Amino acid sequence: MKLDNCISKGFLKSVYLKDGNAVKVFDKKYNKSDVLYEALNTARVEDAGMDIPKLLSVDVVDGQWCITSEYVNGKTLAQLMKENPKKIDSYIDKMVDLHIFIQSKRNPLLIKLKDKITRQINELDCIDATKKYELLSRLNGMHEHSKLCHGDFAPENIIVTKSGKYVAIDWVHATQGNASADVARTYLLLALNDITIADKYLNVFCEKTGTDKRYVQEWLPIVAAAQLDKKHPEEKELLMKWLDVVNFE
Repeated sequence: MKLDNCISKGFLKSVYLKDGNAVKVFDKKYNKSDVLYEALNTARVEDAGMDIPKLLSVDVVDGQWCITSEYVNGKTLAQLMKENPKKIDSYIDKMVDLHIFIQSKRNPLLIKLKDKITRQINELDCIDATKKYELLSRLNGMHEHSKLCHGDFAPENIIVTKSGKYVAIDWVHATQGNASADVARTYLLLALNDITIADKYLNVFCEKTGTDKRYVQEWLPIVAAAQLDKKHPEEKELLMKWLDVVNFE
């Protein structure tokens, strides 16, 4: 398979357009199990009834694992927000609608969100045992839900087609769990770039769903700790500030 039309390039994976499909090519350092997990998660999200780019195949090309999926032609919501700042409110409104639709789906075979976050917090080496205990105690006290959670629901992972359809991509972090936890994570991801947009998103979501904003905010220290596990140095200072559980009581 010859791949020469690169449409997205990352540190450990790149996406190529081939015969009308998207081929995600993973670096040779990437673990086989992680590639297969991403493919399995995507298939399970399809099984949950989400209209997403369908998984077509998992292959090895020149010693590199690849996942081939349907290609969605359009721009990312992040691109559109940058190009059309006056339309931010409209973009946020539609993004919230998509998030609510995602959370209406279920798949009992997906990993539980609480289990994933517990592992992430336990693996942190930048906080002490007392802080871990506080965070895990808060996590254990949260209600158990089984809603489909994207896990990385941000404008960079939403494609807007020419017809105006919003399509969520990159489902490797999908879990089943509490919808407010997924909203808190989206808030966090937006806030790392623009706190004003993050606040707008949270306000619109809570208004549309009748969710108490404080309930979502209770998840912020927890999802901030989970994000620390990704070890992005440019995010650490802000994330560490959000670990103080007192601020969200």
